[in-house]
Amino acid sequence: MERFFTKKVNIIIISLICMALWGSAFPVVKIGYELFEIEAADIFGKIYFAGLRFFIASIMVFIIHRIIFKKNPVLKSHHIKPIIILGLLQTSLQYFFFYIGVANTSGIKSAILQSGSTFFVVIMAHFLFEEDRLDLKRSLSLLLGFAGVVIINLGKDFDLNFKITGEGFLLMSSLLSALATIYVKSMPRDISPFLSSGGQMLTGSLLLLLVGKIGLRGGSINFNPASVSLLLYAAFISAAAFTLWYMVLRYNSPGKVSIYRLFIPIFGSIFSVLLIEGEYFTINLVLGLLAVVLGIGILNKEDKKVS
Repeated sequence: MERFFTKKVNIIIISLICMALWGSAFPVVKIGYELFEIEAADIFGKIYFAGLRFFIASIMVFIIHRIIFKKNPVLKSHHIKPIIILGLLQTSLQYFFFYIGVANTSGIKSAILQSGSTFFVVIMAHFLFEEDRLDLKRSLSLLLGFAGVVIINLGKDFDLNFKITGEGFLLMSSLLSALATIYVKSMPRDISPFLSSGGQMLTGSLLLLLVGKIGLRGGSINFNPASVSLLLYAAFISAAAFTLWYMVLRYNSPGKVSIYRLFIPIFGSIFSVLLIEGEYFTINLVLGLLAVVLGIGILNKEDKKVS
């Protein structure tokens, strides 16, 4: 398992699969709001929707583990505390701040601030892990990736306003996401990625469901065959992406692989064009994609050895 998840080509492929799944979640969730008839200003409806999504995703993870390994993941007493902490960081708190922040921030700033989690991870890893020291190659890769995100959103609704409940909450969401990524690396070595993924989504979803239900207006979510089907697909996205990503993080340095997260807004834009009416391919999207790909290429370029 370790040999497979530390092979460079496998890291690239699996990381890109995770980012494509997370990127596709943006238009899927947006469509979900329409099918569930959740209004743009209904933050509690969105939080409740997220809670349902992650709760179902956790059940999917445990079912998939059961099918593959013919047994349930082993939960030991020393696993409980780290799973709860990860659930609070990765799911409960991050998505609470995320949904409120997005509702009070323009589209371009949301995309840029969400990519801030990558910078937080790289900076934290620089000080926490010896193998994750920042160098010229990694810094250049990071800057190119960030430039790609900015290029995609050029010409949209950018302004210099700053609100605590808008940009401030999105920065908090990015910071929590980075902390969760770093925390995964320090979790017990005997804990299965399936257990850490499913467990954190299960515990994290409960708080989202509670907060969402408290503020939910009666009948504000419309359950029907189409909306439920899309909810199940959105849950599958989370189940597959988080489990694969935790496997990558388990065997690799967070500072290096987290740079691939800059592909999330790229894939988000591409899938939005494919799935949402009124979205189109633009030259900015192509240039942004090229910048991120160039950054990843520089990161993975082998250093020349001097004999």
